[in-house]
Amino acid sequence: MTPEKKNQRRLRNLALLSLLLLLVGGTFAFQAFNQRAINDRLRENTPGGRVHDYYNRDTENKDVFVENYGNVPLMARIRLSEFMEKRATGDTDFTPIVNGTIRDQVNTWTVMRPSETNLNTRVGDSAAFNTYANLTFGWTRSGQDAPWFMPTFNRDNSDLMTASAGHARDWLTSTATDGVTDGATHPGDGTDAYWSAGDSFDNSGPVWPGEEVTHDAAQNLQQERAPMTISQWAALPNNLKVGNFWVIDHQTGWAYWANQLQAGETTSYLLDAAQMTAAADNIPGEYYYGIHVDGQLISPDRINDFLAVDPNYTHHADLSDFLTAVQNGSIDNNWGNPGPDDDVQPNQINFSIMAPGTIFTMAGEQYRYLENMGANNHMIIRNEVITSTTFHNKENRSNQWYSDLDPTVQAMVQPVSDNFVTGRIENAEAIWSAGGTRWVPTNLGAFPEVAADVTQVAPTGSPRAFVLSLADVTRLSGPGRAFPNTQERTVSNGTWWWFRTPGNTVGAFPDNLEGGWRAHNGEMHGDLSMTHLSPNGGARPALIINQ
Repeated sequence: MTPEKKNQRRLRNLALLSLLLLLVGGTFAFQAFNQRAINDRLRENTPGGRVHDYYNRDTENKDVFVENYGNVPLMARIRLSEFMEKRATGDTDFTPIVNGTIRDQVNTWTVMRPSETNLNTRVGDSAAFNTYANLTFGWTRSGQDAPWFMPTFNRDNSDLMTASAGHARDWLTSTATDGVTDGATHPGDGTDAYWSAGDSFDNSGPVWPGEEVTHDAAQNLQQERAPMTISQWAALPNNLKVGNFWVIDHQTGWAYWANQLQAGETTSYLLDAAQMTAAADNIPGEYYYGIHVDGQLISPDRINDFLAVDPNYTHHADLSDFLTAVQNGSIDNNWGNPGPDDDVQPNQINFSIMAPGTIFTMAGEQYRYLENMGANNHMIIRNEVITSTTFHNKENRSNQWYSDLDPTVQAMVQPVSDNFVTGRIENAEAIWSAGGTRWVPTNLGAFPEVAADVTQVAPTGSPRAFVLSLADVTRLSGPGRAFPNTQERTVSNGTWWWFRTPGNTVGAFPDNLEGGWRAHNGEMHGDLSMTHLSPNGGARPALIINQ
Protein backbone atom coordinates (compact mmCIF):
# COMPACT_ATOMS: atom_id res chain seq x y z
CA MET A 1 0.00 0.00 0.00
CA THR A 2 1.27 3.45 -0.80
CA PRO A 3 1.59 5.94 2.04
CA GLU A 4 -0.37 9.09 2.70
CA LYS A 5 0.83 12.13 4.61
CA LYS A 6 0.83 12.25 8.38
CA ASN A 7 -1.57 15.17 8.42
CA GLN A 8 -4.18 13.21 6.49
CA ARG A 9 -7.24 12.36 8.54
CA ARG A 10 -10.06 10.07 7.75
CA LEU A 11 -13.36 10.21 9.56
CA ARG A 12 -15.87 7.39 9.64
CA ASN A 13 -19.62 7.42 9.32
CA LEU A 14 -21.63 4.84 8.54
CA ALA A 15 -23.23 2.36 7.81
CA LEU A 16 -35.25 -34.75 14.09
CA LEU A 17 -37.18 -35.97 15.88
CA SER A 18 -38.15 -39.64 15.09
CA LEU A 19 -40.48 -42.06 16.91
CA LEU A 20 -40.59 -45.77 16.00
CA LEU A 21 -42.70 -48.38 17.84
CA LEU A 22 -42.41 -52.08 16.90
CA LEU A 23 -44.48 -54.75 18.69
CA VAL A 24 -43.60 -58.38 17.96
CA GLY A 25 -45.79 -61.30 19.16
CA GLY A 26 -45.43 -64.99 18.40
CA THR A 27 -43.09 -66.35 15.84
CA PHE A 28 -44.33 -64.43 12.80
CA ALA A 29 -46.74 -61.88 14.22
CA PHE A 30 -45.76 -58.31 13.46
CA GLN A 31 -47.27 -54.88 13.83
CA ALA A 32 -45.83 -51.44 13.19
CA PHE A 33 -47.81 -48.57 14.68
CA ASN A 34 -47.37 -44.89 13.99
CA GLN A 35 -44.09 -44.72 12.18
CA ARG A 36 -43.44 -41.01 12.17
CA ALA A 37 -40.72 -38.56 11.32
CA ILE A 38 -40.30 -34.83 11.50
CA ASN A 39 -37.62 -32.89 9.66
CA ASP A 40 -37.58 -29.24 10.54
CA ARG A 41 -35.37 -26.25 11.00
CA LEU A 42 -35.56 -23.08 13.03
CA ARG A 43 -33.33 -20.38 11.65
CA GLU A 44 -33.22 -16.68 12.16
CA ASN A 45 -31.97 -14.73 9.17
CA THR A 46 -29.77 -12.07 10.67
CA PRO A 47 -28.19 -9.44 8.43
CA GLY A 48 -25.03 -7.77 9.64
CA GLY A 49 -22.18 -5.88 8.06
CA ARG A 50 -19.33 -3.65 9.14
CA VAL A 51 -17.12 -1.17 7.32
CA HIS A 52 -13.43 -1.60 8.15
CA ASP A 53 -10.91 1.24 8.09
CA TYR A 54 -7.29 0.55 8.99
CA TYR A 55 -4.91 3.50 9.25
CA ASN A 56 -1.51 4.24 10.76
CA ARG A 57 -0.13 7.74 11.08
CA ASP A 58 3.50 6.64 11.21
CA THR A 59 3.51 4.30 8.20
CA GLU A 60 0.55 6.10 6.59
CA ASN A 61 -1.16 2.82 5.55
CA LYS A 62 -4.86 3.00 4.63
CA ASP A 63 -7.39 0.17 3.94
CA VAL A 64 -11.15 0.53 3.38
CA PHE A 65 -13.45 -2.49 2.85
CA VAL A 66 -16.77 -4.09 3.96
CA GLU A 67 -17.36 -7.31 5.96
CA ASN A 68 -20.60 -9.35 6.00
CA TYR A 69 -20.64 -11.04 9.43
CA GLY A 70 -24.35 -12.02 9.21
CA ASN A 71 -25.95 -15.11 7.68
CA VAL A 72 -27.73 -13.52 4.72
CA PRO A 73 -26.36 -11.70 1.65
CA LEU A 74 -25.86 -7.94 1.57
CA MET A 75 -25.28 -5.25 -1.00
CA ALA A 76 -22.80 -2.51 -0.14
CA ARG A 77 -21.81 0.98 -1.20
CA ILE A 78 -19.28 3.53 0.06
CA ARG A 79 -18.79 7.20 -0.70
CA LEU A 80 -15.64 9.19 -0.01
CA SER A 81 -15.54 12.91 0.75
CA GLU A 82 -12.41 15.01 1.04
CA PHE A 83 -11.45 18.19 2.83
CA MET A 84 -8.30 20.25 2.70
CA GLU A 85 -7.31 23.65 4.01
CA LYS A 86 -3.97 25.41 4.18
CA ARG A 87 -2.42 28.28 6.10
CA ALA A 88 0.61 30.25 5.04
CA THR A 89 3.40 30.93 7.49
CA GLY A 90 2.42 33.86 9.66
CA ASP A 91 -1.30 33.67 8.88
CA THR A 92 -3.87 33.06 11.61
CA ASP A 93 -6.65 31.39 9.67
CA PHE A 94 -6.79 28.35 7.42
CA THR A 95 -8.33 28.69 3.96
CA PRO A 96 -10.21 25.70 2.49
CA ILE A 97 -9.33 24.80 -1.07
CA VAL A 98 -13.04 24.38 -1.86
CA ASN A 99 -15.16 27.38 -0.89
CA GLY A 100 -17.91 26.74 1.62
CA THR A 101 -16.35 23.63 3.13
CA ILE A 102 -15.69 23.55 6.88
CA ARG A 103 -13.35 21.20 8.70
CA ASP A 104 -15.68 20.51 11.64
CA GLN A 105 -18.76 19.99 9.44
CA VAL A 106 -18.16 16.85 7.42
CA ASN A 107 -21.49 17.24 5.63
CA THR A 108 -19.87 20.18 3.81
CA TRP A 109 -16.86 18.18 2.63
CA THR A 110 -16.44 17.59 -1.08
CA VAL A 111 -17.72 14.30 -2.51
CA MET A 112 -14.98 12.55 -4.47
CA ARG A 113 -16.28 12.30 -8.01
CA PRO A 114 -13.99 10.89 -10.72
CA SER A 115 -14.13 11.51 -14.42
CA GLU A 116 -16.21 9.12 -16.50
CA THR A 117 -13.16 7.42 -17.97
CA ASN A 118 -10.50 7.70 -15.27
CA LEU A 119 -10.86 7.11 -11.53
CA ASN A 120 -7.57 8.89 -10.93
CA THR A 121 -8.87 12.26 -12.16
CA ARG A 122 -11.50 14.08 -10.12
CA VAL A 123 -14.02 16.44 -11.70
CA GLY A 124 -16.24 19.31 -10.53
CA ASP A 125 -15.43 20.75 -7.11
CA SER A 126 -13.55 17.53 -6.44
CA ALA A 127 -10.99 18.54 -9.09
CA ALA A 128 -9.36 20.90 -6.56
CA PHE A 129 -7.81 17.87 -4.85
CA ASN A 130 -6.04 16.59 -7.98
CA THR A 131 -3.15 18.91 -7.23
CA TYR A 132 -2.58 17.75 -3.68
CA ALA A 133 -3.60 14.09 -3.22
CA ASN A 134 -3.56 11.00 -5.43
CA LEU A 135 -6.07 8.30 -4.51
CA THR A 136 -5.23 4.66 -5.28
CA PHE A 137 -8.24 2.41 -5.75
CA GLY A 138 -8.32 -1.39 -5.41
CA TRP A 139 -5.67 -3.83 -4.22
CA THR A 140 -3.18 -5.65 -6.42
CA ARG A 141 0.08 -7.41 -5.53
CA SER A 142 1.90 -9.42 -8.16
CA GLY A 143 1.84 -13.12 -7.27
CA GLN A 144 0.12 -12.51 -3.91
CA ASP A 145 -3.21 -13.76 -2.59
CA ALA A 146 -5.74 -11.38 -1.08
CA PRO A 147 -4.85 -9.71 2.23
CA TRP A 148 -5.98 -10.79 5.69
CA PHE A 149 -8.05 -8.91 8.29
CA MET A 150 -9.50 -9.45 11.77
CA PRO A 151 -13.30 -9.96 11.67
CA THR A 152 -15.36 -7.54 13.70
CA PHE A 153 -16.27 -8.37 17.29
CA ASN A 154 -19.15 -5.92 17.17
CA ARG A 155 -22.06 -7.96 15.76
CA ASP A 156 -24.86 -5.66 16.82
CA ASN A 157 -26.50 -4.91 13.49
CA SER A 158 -28.20 -1.83 14.92
CA ASP A 159 -24.83 -0.29 15.83
CA LEU A 160 -23.46 2.04 13.14
CA MET A 161 -19.96 1.97 14.58
CA THR A 162 -17.20 1.04 12.15
CA ALA A 163 -14.24 -1.30 12.70
CA SER A 164 -11.53 1.35 12.86
CA ALA A 165 -8.01 0.17 13.67
CA GLY A 166 -4.74 1.86 14.47
CA HIS A 167 -5.05 5.61 14.21
CA ALA A 168 -8.33 5.42 12.31
CA ARG A 169 -11.19 7.17 14.08
CA ASP A 170 -14.77 5.95 14.15
CA TRP A 171 -17.19 8.84 13.77
CA LEU A 172 -19.45 7.71 16.63
CA THR A 173 -16.58 7.51 19.11
CA SER A 174 -14.86 10.72 18.08
CA THR A 175 -15.91 13.60 15.86
CA ALA A 176 -12.68 15.51 16.43
CA THR A 177 -10.95 16.92 13.36
CA ASP A 178 -7.66 17.95 14.96
CA GLY A 179 -5.45 15.38 13.21
CA VAL A 180 -4.38 13.97 16.60
CA THR A 181 -7.34 12.52 18.51
CA ASP A 182 -7.88 8.79 18.19
CA GLY A 183 -11.13 6.81 18.11
CA ALA A 184 -10.19 3.21 17.29
CA THR A 185 -12.79 0.50 17.79
CA HIS A 186 -10.91 -2.56 16.48
CA PRO A 187 -7.56 -4.33 17.15
CA GLY A 188 -4.45 -3.78 15.08
CA ASP A 189 -2.08 -0.89 14.59
CA GLY A 190 -3.29 -0.10 11.08
CA THR A 191 -0.02 -0.97 9.35
CA ASP A 192 0.17 -2.79 6.02
CA ALA A 193 -0.30 -6.58 6.29
CA TYR A 194 -0.67 -6.40 10.09
CA TRP A 195 -2.83 -9.56 10.04
CA SER A 196 -1.82 -12.81 8.36
CA ALA A 197 -2.95 -16.46 8.14
CA GLY A 198 -2.99 -18.17 11.55
CA ASP A 199 -3.37 -14.96 13.59
CA SER A 200 -6.08 -14.69 16.24
CA PHE A 201 -7.26 -12.14 18.80
CA ASP A 202 -8.92 -12.73 22.19
CA ASN A 203 -11.38 -9.93 22.91
CA SER A 204 -12.00 -10.94 26.54
CA GLY A 205 -12.64 -7.91 28.68
CA PRO A 206 -13.80 -6.81 26.22
CA VAL A 207 -10.75 -5.04 24.86
CA TRP A 208 -12.72 -3.61 21.95
CA PRO A 209 -16.46 -3.05 21.46
CA GLY A 210 -18.39 -6.26 20.83
CA GLU A 211 -18.44 -9.89 21.87
CA GLU A 212 -15.90 -11.39 24.32
CA VAL A 213 -14.73 -14.13 21.98
CA THR A 214 -11.61 -15.12 20.05
CA HIS A 215 -11.57 -14.59 16.31
CA ASP A 216 -9.15 -15.94 13.75
CA ALA A 217 -7.86 -13.75 10.97
CA ALA A 218 -9.82 -14.12 7.73
CA GLN A 219 -9.11 -13.22 4.13
CA ASN A 220 -10.60 -10.56 1.94
CA LEU A 221 -12.07 -11.61 -1.38
CA GLN A 222 -9.62 -11.47 -4.26
CA GLN A 223 -10.23 -8.51 -6.52
CA GLU A 224 -11.37 -9.83 -9.92
CA ARG A 225 -11.10 -6.51 -11.71
CA ALA A 226 -9.80 -3.12 -10.76
CA PRO A 227 -12.40 -0.60 -9.60
CA MET A 228 -14.05 1.19 -12.51
CA THR A 229 -16.67 3.79 -13.31
CA ILE A 230 -20.21 2.73 -14.12
CA SER A 231 -19.73 3.78 -17.75
CA GLN A 232 -16.76 1.43 -17.98
CA TRP A 233 -18.90 -1.25 -16.32
CA ALA A 234 -21.62 -0.80 -18.94
CA ALA A 235 -19.09 -1.61 -21.67
CA LEU A 236 -18.21 -5.00 -20.13
CA PRO A 237 -19.62 -8.20 -21.67
CA ASN A 238 -22.78 -9.21 -19.83
CA ASN A 239 -21.22 -12.33 -18.33
CA LEU A 240 -18.56 -10.18 -16.64
CA LYS A 241 -20.81 -7.51 -15.17
CA VAL A 242 -21.37 -9.24 -11.82
CA GLY A 243 -18.32 -10.15 -9.78
CA ASN A 244 -15.97 -9.22 -6.97
CA PHE A 245 -14.96 -5.66 -7.80
CA TRP A 246 -16.02 -2.07 -7.13
CA VAL A 247 -18.00 0.15 -9.52
CA ILE A 248 -18.21 3.90 -8.91
CA ASP A 249 -21.10 6.00 -10.14
CA HIS A 250 -19.02 8.97 -11.23
CA GLN A 251 -22.06 11.24 -11.11
CA THR A 252 -22.75 10.74 -7.38
CA GLY A 253 -19.44 9.37 -6.07
CA TRP A 254 -21.06 6.24 -4.64
CA ALA A 255 -18.90 3.10 -5.05
CA TYR A 256 -20.89 -0.14 -5.25
CA TRP A 257 -19.71 -3.73 -4.70
CA ALA A 258 -20.63 -5.46 -7.98
CA ASN A 259 -21.84 -8.67 -6.34
CA GLN A 260 -23.97 -9.81 -3.45
CA LEU A 261 -21.66 -10.01 -0.46
CA GLN A 262 -22.42 -13.49 0.86
CA ALA A 263 -22.46 -14.47 4.54
CA GLY A 264 -18.91 -14.56 5.89
CA GLU A 265 -17.42 -12.76 2.90
CA THR A 266 -15.46 -9.51 2.93
CA THR A 267 -14.91 -7.27 -0.06
CA SER A 268 -11.58 -6.43 -1.56
CA TYR A 269 -10.23 -2.96 -0.85
CA LEU A 270 -11.99 0.05 -2.29
CA LEU A 271 -9.26 2.45 -1.27
CA ASP A 272 -5.65 1.39 -0.90
CA ALA A 273 -3.83 4.68 -0.50
CA ALA A 274 -4.08 8.45 -0.58
CA GLN A 275 -0.67 9.84 -1.34
CA MET A 276 0.04 13.53 -0.99
CA THR A 277 1.78 15.12 -3.95
CA ALA A 278 4.89 17.27 -4.21
CA ALA A 279 2.60 20.30 -4.43
CA ALA A 280 1.29 19.54 -0.94
CA ASP A 281 4.84 19.03 0.34
CA ASN A 282 5.78 22.46 -1.00
CA ILE A 283 2.96 24.42 0.63
CA PRO A 284 4.66 27.29 2.51
CA GLY A 285 3.13 26.79 5.92
CA GLU A 286 0.82 24.00 6.96
CA TYR A 287 -2.22 22.13 5.70
CA TYR A 288 -4.91 19.75 6.90
CA TYR A 289 -6.26 16.97 4.66
CA GLY A 290 -8.95 14.42 5.56
CA ILE A 291 -11.10 11.75 3.98
CA HIS A 292 -14.57 10.93 5.25
CA VAL A 293 -15.95 7.42 4.54
CA ASP A 294 -19.72 6.92 4.37
CA GLY A 295 -20.76 3.23 4.16
CA GLN A 296 -24.26 1.90 3.55
CA LEU A 297 -25.44 -1.74 3.55
CA ILE A 298 -28.79 -3.17 2.43
CA SER A 299 -30.43 -6.57 1.90
CA PRO A 300 -30.75 -7.43 -1.82
CA ASP A 301 -34.54 -6.95 -1.77
CA ARG A 302 -34.11 -3.24 -0.97
CA ILE A 303 -32.30 -1.92 -4.04
CA ASN A 304 -34.75 0.96 -4.24
CA ASP A 305 -33.01 2.37 -1.15
CA PHE A 306 -29.92 2.83 -3.30
CA LEU A 307 -32.02 4.33 -6.10
CA ALA A 308 -33.62 6.96 -3.86
CA VAL A 309 -33.18 10.54 -5.06
CA ASP A 310 -29.88 12.13 -4.08
CA PRO A 311 -30.53 15.79 -3.15
CA ASN A 312 -27.25 16.96 -4.68
CA TYR A 313 -26.51 14.60 -7.55
CA THR A 314 -28.25 12.49 -10.21
CA HIS A 315 -27.75 8.73 -10.34
CA HIS A 316 -26.26 7.39 -13.55
CA ALA A 317 -28.83 6.03 -16.01
CA ASP A 318 -27.27 2.55 -15.79
CA LEU A 319 -27.45 2.33 -11.99
CA SER A 320 -30.84 0.58 -11.96
CA ASP A 321 -29.58 -2.09 -14.39
CA PHE A 322 -26.42 -2.48 -12.32
CA LEU A 323 -28.27 -2.96 -9.02
CA THR A 324 -30.77 -5.37 -10.60
CA ALA A 325 -27.91 -7.41 -12.04
CA VAL A 326 -26.29 -7.67 -8.61
CA GLN A 327 -29.63 -8.51 -7.04
CA ASN A 328 -30.24 -11.34 -9.54
CA GLY A 329 -26.66 -12.55 -9.78
CA SER A 330 -26.48 -11.89 -13.53
CA ILE A 331 -27.18 -9.00 -15.84
CA ASP A 332 -29.00 -11.40 -18.15
CA ASN A 333 -31.50 -12.18 -15.42
CA ASN A 334 -32.98 -8.80 -16.24
CA TRP A 335 -34.56 -10.56 -19.21
CA GLY A 336 -36.86 -12.54 -16.92
CA ASN A 337 -34.96 -15.33 -15.14
CA PRO A 338 -35.84 -15.70 -11.45
CA GLY A 339 -33.62 -14.82 -8.52
CA PRO A 340 -31.33 -17.36 -6.84
CA ASP A 341 -33.82 -18.26 -4.08
CA ASP A 342 -36.99 -18.28 -6.21
CA ASP A 343 -38.01 -21.96 -6.45
CA VAL A 344 -39.38 -22.40 -9.97
CA GLN A 345 -40.04 -25.14 -12.53
CA PRO A 346 -37.63 -25.71 -15.44
CA ASN A 347 -39.98 -24.10 -17.95
CA GLN A 348 -39.69 -20.84 -16.04
CA ILE A 349 -35.93 -20.61 -16.66
CA ASN A 350 -34.17 -19.52 -19.83
CA PHE A 351 -30.82 -21.28 -19.60
CA SER A 352 -29.56 -19.88 -22.90
CA ILE A 353 -29.09 -16.42 -21.36
CA MET A 354 -27.70 -17.57 -18.01
CA ALA A 355 -24.18 -16.48 -17.14
CA PRO A 356 -21.62 -18.93 -15.70
CA GLY A 357 -21.70 -18.95 -11.92
CA THR A 358 -25.37 -17.94 -11.65
CA ILE A 359 -27.17 -19.49 -8.67
CA PHE A 360 -30.76 -20.62 -9.24
CA THR A 361 -33.35 -22.86 -7.58
CA MET A 362 -35.28 -25.39 -9.69
CA ALA A 363 -37.91 -27.88 -8.47
CA GLY A 364 -36.69 -27.77 -4.88
CA GLU A 365 -32.93 -27.95 -5.53
CA GLN A 366 -30.47 -25.08 -5.75
CA TYR A 367 -27.82 -25.20 -8.46
CA ARG A 368 -24.89 -23.27 -9.88
CA TYR A 369 -24.88 -22.80 -13.64
CA LEU A 370 -21.56 -24.02 -15.06
CA GLU A 371 -21.60 -23.49 -18.81
CA ASN A 372 -23.49 -23.40 -22.08
CA MET A 373 -22.21 -26.46 -23.97
CA GLY A 374 -23.97 -25.65 -27.23
CA ALA A 375 -26.75 -27.58 -28.99
CA ASN A 376 -29.10 -26.41 -26.18
CA ASN A 377 -27.10 -28.37 -23.59
CA HIS A 378 -26.17 -26.78 -20.27
CA MET A 379 -24.00 -28.08 -17.43
CA ILE A 380 -25.17 -27.37 -13.89
CA ILE A 381 -24.05 -28.55 -10.43
CA ARG A 382 -25.77 -28.91 -7.07
CA ASN A 383 -25.00 -25.84 -5.03
CA GLU A 384 -24.43 -27.83 -1.83
CA VAL A 385 -22.53 -31.00 -0.94
CA ILE A 386 -23.96 -34.42 -0.05
CA THR A 387 -21.79 -34.86 3.03
CA SER A 388 -20.41 -37.99 4.74
CA THR A 389 -19.58 -39.57 1.40
CA THR A 390 -16.34 -41.41 0.62
CA PHE A 391 -14.53 -41.17 -2.70
CA HIS A 392 -15.62 -44.71 -3.56
CA ASN A 393 -19.27 -44.00 -2.72
CA LYS A 394 -19.66 -40.63 -4.41
CA GLU A 395 -21.22 -42.04 -7.58
CA ASN A 396 -23.78 -44.11 -5.60
CA ARG A 397 -24.76 -41.09 -3.53
CA SER A 398 -25.06 -39.00 -6.69
CA ASN A 399 -27.29 -41.64 -8.28
CA GLN A 400 -29.49 -41.72 -5.19
CA TRP A 401 -29.79 -37.96 -5.32
CA TYR A 402 -30.68 -38.10 -9.03
CA SER A 403 -33.39 -40.73 -8.46
CA ASP A 404 -35.12 -38.32 -6.05
CA LEU A 405 -35.16 -35.37 -8.45
CA ASP A 406 -38.40 -33.98 -9.76
CA PRO A 407 -39.45 -35.92 -12.93
CA THR A 408 -39.57 -32.67 -14.91
CA VAL A 409 -35.86 -32.20 -14.22
CA GLN A 410 -35.00 -35.83 -14.94
CA ALA A 411 -36.73 -35.48 -18.32
CA MET A 412 -34.19 -32.79 -19.29
CA VAL A 413 -31.05 -34.70 -18.31
CA GLN A 414 -28.70 -35.76 -21.08
CA PRO A 415 -26.69 -39.02 -21.15
CA VAL A 416 -23.04 -39.08 -20.17
CA SER A 417 -20.50 -41.88 -20.24
CA ASP A 418 -21.26 -44.83 -17.97
CA ASN A 419 -17.54 -45.26 -17.26
CA PHE A 420 -15.13 -42.34 -17.27
CA VAL A 421 -11.44 -42.92 -18.03
CA THR A 422 -9.98 -40.66 -15.40
CA GLY A 423 -6.25 -41.25 -15.43
CA ARG A 424 -4.32 -40.29 -12.32
CA ILE A 425 -2.13 -37.40 -11.24
CA GLU A 426 -0.26 -37.38 -7.97
CA ASN A 427 -0.83 -34.49 -5.62
CA ALA A 428 2.85 -33.54 -5.75
CA GLU A 429 3.02 -33.78 -9.54
CA ALA A 430 0.71 -30.85 -10.19
CA ILE A 431 2.27 -27.50 -11.10
CA TRP A 432 0.14 -24.56 -10.07
CA SER A 433 -0.64 -21.28 -11.78
CA ALA A 434 0.96 -18.14 -10.43
CA GLY A 435 -1.02 -15.72 -8.28
CA GLY A 436 -3.16 -18.25 -6.41
CA THR A 437 -2.39 -21.17 -4.11
CA ARG A 438 -3.42 -24.48 -5.75
CA TRP A 439 -5.81 -22.60 -8.04
CA VAL A 440 -5.48 -24.47 -11.36
CA PRO A 441 -2.81 -26.96 -12.50
CA THR A 442 -0.87 -25.87 -15.57
CA ASN A 443 0.65 -29.23 -16.54
CA LEU A 444 -2.37 -31.49 -17.14
CA GLY A 445 -1.10 -31.97 -20.68
CA ALA A 446 1.66 -34.17 -19.24
CA PHE A 447 -1.08 -36.55 -18.05
CA PRO A 448 -3.13 -37.19 -21.22
CA GLU A 449 -5.84 -39.32 -19.65
CA VAL A 450 -6.42 -36.76 -16.90
CA ALA A 451 -6.52 -33.89 -19.38
CA ALA A 452 -8.89 -35.74 -21.73
CA ASP A 453 -11.39 -36.59 -18.97
CA VAL A 454 -13.79 -33.77 -19.83
CA THR A 455 -17.49 -34.45 -19.35
CA GLN A 456 -19.55 -34.35 -22.55
CA VAL A 457 -22.90 -35.63 -23.78
CA ALA A 458 -22.49 -39.34 -24.68
CA PRO A 459 -25.46 -40.73 -26.67
CA THR A 460 -24.44 -44.33 -25.82
CA GLY A 461 -24.36 -43.53 -22.11
CA SER A 462 -27.10 -42.99 -19.53
CA PRO A 463 -28.98 -39.89 -18.40
CA ARG A 464 -27.60 -39.51 -14.90
CA ALA A 465 -25.76 -37.35 -12.41
CA PHE A 466 -21.97 -37.34 -12.40
CA VAL A 467 -19.03 -35.93 -10.45
CA LEU A 468 -16.78 -33.39 -12.13
CA SER A 469 -13.22 -34.34 -13.08
CA LEU A 470 -10.06 -32.42 -12.26
CA ALA A 471 -9.98 -31.34 -15.91
CA ASP A 472 -13.60 -30.16 -15.70
CA VAL A 473 -12.97 -27.97 -12.66
CA THR A 474 -9.78 -26.60 -14.19
CA ARG A 475 -11.61 -25.67 -17.38
CA LEU A 476 -14.47 -24.05 -15.47
CA SER A 477 -12.20 -21.94 -13.24
CA GLY A 478 -11.19 -18.38 -14.07
CA PRO A 479 -12.60 -14.89 -14.72
CA GLY A 480 -15.99 -14.99 -16.40
CA ARG A 481 -16.34 -18.73 -15.77
CA ALA A 482 -18.41 -20.75 -13.32
CA PHE A 483 -15.71 -20.57 -10.63
CA PRO A 484 -14.05 -17.16 -11.06
CA ASN A 485 -12.05 -17.39 -7.83
CA THR A 486 -11.36 -19.65 -4.84
CA GLN A 487 -14.25 -18.17 -2.87
CA GLU A 488 -16.75 -19.09 -5.58
CA ARG A 489 -15.30 -22.60 -5.75
CA THR A 490 -15.97 -22.96 -2.03
CA VAL A 491 -19.44 -24.18 -1.10
CA SER A 492 -21.29 -21.63 1.03
CA ASN A 493 -21.16 -23.70 4.24
CA GLY A 494 -17.42 -24.33 3.84
CA THR A 495 -17.67 -28.03 2.94
CA TRP A 496 -15.20 -29.64 0.54
CA TRP A 497 -16.23 -31.79 -2.45
CA TRP A 498 -14.76 -34.73 -4.34
CA PHE A 499 -13.68 -34.77 -7.98
CA ARG A 500 -13.72 -38.12 -9.81
CA THR A 501 -9.97 -37.98 -10.50
CA PRO A 502 -7.72 -40.19 -8.34
CA GLY A 503 -4.72 -38.60 -6.69
CA ASN A 504 -2.00 -40.01 -4.48
CA THR A 505 -1.06 -43.67 -4.55
CA VAL A 506 -0.15 -43.16 -0.89
CA GLY A 507 -3.04 -41.60 0.91
CA ALA A 508 -3.37 -39.67 4.12
CA PHE A 509 -4.27 -42.72 6.21
CA PRO A 510 -2.35 -45.99 6.66
CA ASP A 511 -5.49 -48.11 6.13
CA ASN A 512 -5.81 -46.98 2.53
CA LEU A 513 -3.15 -46.51 -0.12
CA GLU A 514 -5.14 -44.34 -2.50
CA GLY A 515 -6.25 -40.75 -2.41
CA GLY A 516 -8.62 -38.62 -4.46
CA TRP A 517 -8.80 -35.04 -5.67
CA ARG A 518 -11.17 -32.55 -4.08
CA ALA A 519 -11.86 -28.85 -3.69
CA HIS A 520 -11.21 -27.56 -0.18
CA ASN A 521 -11.52 -23.87 0.65
CA GLY A 522 -11.46 -23.32 -3.10
CA GLU A 523 -8.07 -24.97 -3.50
CA MET A 524 -7.42 -28.32 -5.24
CA HIS A 525 -5.89 -31.15 -3.20
CA GLY A 526 -5.22 -34.75 -4.25
CA ASP A 527 -4.02 -36.44 -1.07
CA LEU A 528 -7.16 -37.29 0.93
CA SER A 529 -7.80 -41.00 1.56
CA MET A 530 -10.56 -42.45 -0.57
CA THR A 531 -12.11 -44.00 2.55
CA HIS A 532 -12.28 -40.67 4.37
CA LEU A 533 -15.79 -40.03 5.70
CA SER A 534 -16.63 -36.60 7.07
CA PRO A 535 -19.69 -34.44 7.77
CA ASN A 536 -17.65 -31.59 6.30
CA GLY A 537 -17.33 -32.96 2.75
CA GLY A 538 -18.55 -35.39 0.14
CA ALA A 539 -20.20 -35.58 -3.28
CA ARG A 540 -21.39 -32.65 -5.34
CA PRO A 541 -23.37 -34.09 -8.28
CA ALA A 542 -23.62 -32.33 -11.62
CA LEU A 543 -25.99 -32.68 -14.59
CA ILE A 544 -26.09 -31.88 -18.26
CA ILE A 545 -29.59 -30.71 -19.15
CA ASN A 546 -31.13 -29.90 -22.50
CA GLN A 547 -33.57 -27.07 -23.06
